[in-house]
Amino acid sequence: MSSTDTERADHLRVLGLTDDQIKVYQHLLRIGPSSITELDDGVPDRSAAIDTVLGGLVQAGLARRSGSDHSRFLPVPPDAGLEAMTLRRESELKQARIEVLNAYDEFRRTVHNESTTHLIEVVTGSAIVERIHQIKGSAQREILAIDSPPYYIGGPNQEEIEQLSRGVAYRVVYSPESVEVPGYLTENILPCVEAGEQARVLPDVPAKLTIIDGSMAFVSMSVRDTDVNRSLLIIRPSSLLTALIGMFELCWRNALPLHASVGTEDDRLEPIERRLLALLATGAADDTIARTLGISRRTFFRYLERLMNRTGASTRFQLALHAARENWL
Repeated sequence: MSSTDTERADHLRVLGLTDDQIKVYQHLLRIGPSSITELDDGVPDRSAAIDTVLGGLVQAGLARRSGSDHSRFLPVPPDAGLEAMTLRRESELKQARIEVLNAYDEFRRTVHNESTTHLIEVVTGSAIVERIHQIKGSAQREILAIDSPPYYIGGPNQEEIEQLSRGVAYRVVYSPESVEVPGYLTENILPCVEAGEQARVLPDVPAKLTIIDGSMAFVSMSVRDTDVNRSLLIIRPSSLLTALIGMFELCWRNALPLHASVGTEDDRLEPIERRLLALLATGAADDTIARTLGISRRTFFRYLERLMNRTGASTRFQLALHAARENWL
């Protein structure tokens, strides 16, 4: 598989295609209309039957039958299929959020049961910062996080950088509000990404969440809900923790990658254009992007227009798709 095929496969996997579907779809893109027998022979390294794989591609809107006897398959323009898959992902994310809320409601109904009171700890006030340091400092393998203001700990995240250096893996999904905090992108996010953090951005995050080694989590309200509740919930092994891990994985799957740099081998993009694309992917407002880049709104729109003309995109969504396809994000 070529590097281009590998990169495309990563993007298709984010949309929800299985490995078998990706292999067959990429084979159709290379070869064109093919019969079931030709596809069966052309893509032998599968775990599912070719009929099942093709049925999934047809349902996803990426392939259709062709020929007078409908015995051949070919790829189709993916616009409608991509839109359907995106909506399906959003629906899954909303359902996961409902399940987490239901799990918490179940906890509240049984909170006075002696056997379950130890599963959730409520922390408020100045104790929040101390408990965050204590819990994150105990990580041995992996920290998963959905990041959103408000921030209880300011400045560069030296603790994370030290943990990354000793082998603790980080996967973080950032909200657009994170990028809009003055200096947070350059002083906190990018240094951590350069140190090895895997980062993605999602237009709307359901909560502020950190999961430690899959065995403990702490949850607080996102910036939109801070006026309602400024407490921190510490969740120990339970059905609620399992639901929170599932919610994170859904957010991760639906988020766009965020890199500290977008490769140095492609000289078609200036460094400021790479940063602009990365900020666009976060969903940040135009004024925020211009301020972060240190340029005027007029200069921002000039760069944006030049990128859209270069890629032939007529919308920002098309520009983002092109950037993802070319591994600029």
